[in-house]
Amino acid sequence: MNYELLTIPIAYILDLIFGDPRRFPHPVKLIGKTVEILENFLRKKLGNKKTGGTVLAFLIIGGTFYVTFLIVKLSTTFNFYFGCGISIFLIYTSLSVKDLKVESLEVYWALKKNDLDIAKEKLSMIVGRDTENLNEREIIRATIETIAESIVDGIISPLFYALIGGPALALTYKSINTLDSMVGYNNEKYRDFGWCSAKIDTIANFIPAILSIFLIPLASLFCRCSLFSSFKIIFRDGLKNRQISDIPEAAVAGALGIRLGGMNFYNSIAVTKPFLGDNCHPLDKGHIKKSIKIAYISSGLFLIAGLVLL
Repeated sequence: MNYELLTIPIAYILDLIFGDPRRFPHPVKLIGKTVEILENFLRKKLGNKKTGGTVLAFLIIGGTFYVTFLIVKLSTTFNFYFGCGISIFLIYTSLSVKDLKVESLEVYWALKKNDLDIAKEKLSMIVGRDTENLNEREIIRATIETIAESIVDGIISPLFYALIGGPALALTYKSINTLDSMVGYNNEKYRDFGWCSAKIDTIANFIPAILSIFLIPLASLFCRCSLFSSFKIIFRDGLKNRQISDIPEAAVAGALGIRLGGMNFYNSIAVTKPFLGDNCHPLDKGHIKKSIKIAYISSGLFLIAGLVLL
């Protein structure tokens, strides 16, 4: 029996129930701390930023794969069922289905209470953009864009890599995603140092993003949103730019009949993203809950399809 048929759905269900474990060491937090230490070391030891950033990326990615593979191998050698338990735990920590819902709903409930200050505070925990001067519409837009992007990099991608390579590849993907979120910025400090990490993240998310072209519109149909419009906006807007995140964002924008994109500020620097979707409906806080529903159904559809094809 292929043990992935049990370990991956159990890990998925655990994430739906418990979300990220906060009371004990989390592998992704350990990866993040290692990135910080190595970044400081490599910046001091290697003068060339691109070289230092490339070395950082390969050390983190290769180290994560090797350590995770070794842990699973040794635990399985000790006891098969113990090894399965370790595999379940590691895959579980790579998923972010429930946390995506919880963190997004915190923004939703703050908006429901007309407390923009709390909404901006909660939003700042899940986005990289500046939130201090956002109005209600921009808070809603930022939340939906984060949910849509996370359908790929927080759910489909780790599930995809878990399905094809177990916990070692799932955690390796999370190391790539963590690197990108920490050093993959297009600013003066990280443009050269984070170049390699950003490129690898784009490559790692390519196939899952392509799969989302079919998953999100289908999930939208189950949510009584527009499958046709979701496909239309993907091919009209989502595929004409180089950003992988444009694909799921365009899919969600089309499904909900809203327009995403526009100007964002990162450390007070304006960055303009292309518009995605048509402004058929004004952005409303209710769209946050619909986006979460689309994310949940997309993840379930992908898991079922993946297990059937194993």
